[in-house]
Amino acid sequence: MACNGSSSCQSGCFAGGDEEPENGEIHIDRMSSLSVSTPKDGRTSCPKCGEETAPQNPSPDGGLCLACFRASLFGKFKLAVTANSMISPSDNVLVAFSGGPSSRVALQFVHEMQCKAQKNFDASRDRALPVFGVGVAFIDESSVSSITSDEVREAIREIGVIVLELAPPVKELHVGVLESSCFAGSDDGRERLSGLLGTIGDVTGRDDFMRHLRMLSLQKIALENGYNRLVLGSCTSNIACHVISATVKGQGYSLPADVQYVDGRWEVPVVFPLRDCPSRELSLLCQLDGLKTQRFLDRPSSGINGLVSSFLARLQEENPSRERTIVRTAEKLTPFSFNKIPETESNDILAARRRRRAQSAKREESIHSEVLCPVCSSPLDLSESQSLKTVLSSCPTRDEAFAAHCCHSCNLQILPNESLKFSDFYSLLPQPMMERAKDIASANQAWLRMIYPGVQLSGKHLQRQLVSQWF
Repeated sequence: MACNGSSSCQSGCFAGGDEEPENGEIHIDRMSSLSVSTPKDGRTSCPKCGEETAPQNPSPDGGLCLACFRASLFGKFKLAVTANSMISPSDNVLVAFSGGPSSRVALQFVHEMQCKAQKNFDASRDRALPVFGVGVAFIDESSVSSITSDEVREAIREIGVIVLELAPPVKELHVGVLESSCFAGSDDGRERLSGLLGTIGDVTGRDDFMRHLRMLSLQKIALENGYNRLVLGSCTSNIACHVISATVKGQGYSLPADVQYVDGRWEVPVVFPLRDCPSRELSLLCQLDGLKTQRFLDRPSSGINGLVSSFLARLQEENPSRERTIVRTAEKLTPFSFNKIPETESNDILAARRRRRAQSAKREESIHSEVLCPVCSSPLDLSESQSLKTVLSSCPTRDEAFAAHCCHSCNLQILPNESLKFSDFYSLLPQPMMERAKDIASANQAWLRMIYPGVQLSGKHLQRQLVSQWF
């Protein structure tokens, strides 16, 4: 290709057509000014700091070096914590550790924040701000999984080594056995748990019910040991899978409650500081930083959850940003009133001001829902609330009252259809789940007034009497 032969041309083209090489070949010395040269050893420059990065350590964030890649992930984590006031100096934080990359990175980042707070505390003269405490919780599910008890014991020993290495400050490891946490004080907890799961015929429902039992166990550990925050390692990939699976299951109304940074439905608020971090980046960080994980403890999803996970994995191969797009779309849904840290939980004035400024818009548009499903804690929509009112006004049996309190998804996938199996399911339910159903019913005086308009409900004795008829 030739230009008009002007001597002022600086484009690197050829002045005359007779100088153009055959077969479209272009001289390397002239092309070098138009392209980025790659060294012979394959090393590239970090686009952020300019440092060379090795080809065997590519990062998903555009070829960042290890330091910048790690700083990028930690920046997302810290922004989520500070913008939503997840952790304050007076808090006692429990980190749920499953052995996977997400929970391992969450534990590492919380530890680094604690170390920085400890250094600031030691360097401060007045030492006005305390250092928040950190504990680690692991749930032993060997009784209902294919993993042997010996493998779990070895995993717990290695987890103890990991926690011990993250000191100072010292962190305590809490190991909760699933059947013991759900059936405290029972000698046949393992048999009760197996029988309870056996009454659930749907594979997806059994998988979801196990997740609910796991949360009950974590809440029990947090309450018994004085923790006021529960940190989960749910990342962008986990939340994206939940968005699609919840939509398929018909949980669209309650979906906004599960995609926020904070979930205050529980007695110990749950926070998700890794919500903006994809799982592939967390796995790569564990590999590059040498963070130990327990891969054989991975809990593979089944049913609809497993299909959605495989579907998203294939989408990621085509476009790595698909997961983030799904989560960002779900973010536009209006959150509920409990998707924030309760004001009474925070004694830090600056943190409260930051939270009011960051969440003022969401608070004005938040949805208020008084009735939650006793199984999955999903808020009931208007049709489910009307159905609950109708059932309770007809003097139902205990089984009917409990089923009416549950959401539509739990009725379809978790609660058995046969009356005999449902009676077995109801009799084997963990006590914390039954207590939640009673608390939900007795706490909602407005619902009791609507159901019994002619009855005065000023005394707690009458409220308990009405609730005792249902549970």
